[in-house]
Amino acid sequence: QRQVVESGGGLVQAGGSLRLSCAASGFTLDYYAIAWFRQAPGKEREWVSCISSSGASGTNYADSVKGRFAISRDNAKNTVYLQMNSLKPEDTAVYYCAAEFANYCSGSNRPYDYDYWGQGTQVTVSS
Repeated sequence: QRQVVESGGGLVQAGGSLRLSCAASGFTLDYYAIAWFRQAPGKEREWVSCISSSGASGTNYADSVKGRFAISRDNAKNTVYLQMNSLKPEDTAVYYCAAEFANYCSGSNRPYDYDYWGQGTQVTVSS
């Protein structure tokens, strides 16, 4: 079964750090740009970050997380990471990864532009 699965969420105090993982099974991530999204209760889904298929072609971040979050990938492990530092209560959300069959990030927020979506992992930041 082809799928991506997020992990690494949890409860952390403001100012703390978490590292999320997005692991693929049943297919290789080598040809996919990967994006992270988040959705807080009562709010729309927000695009957070993305990384090109090779990683070398670039990363992008939403202004709200720039300088605090870092996306990376290890294609040998078929996994993409989102390192989240200096977490704030407003970062509380369910975080999703999505795989787009493309070399470069489209930056799209449309679900149908992505080939695979994970089930999400909860991140809760307490004040």
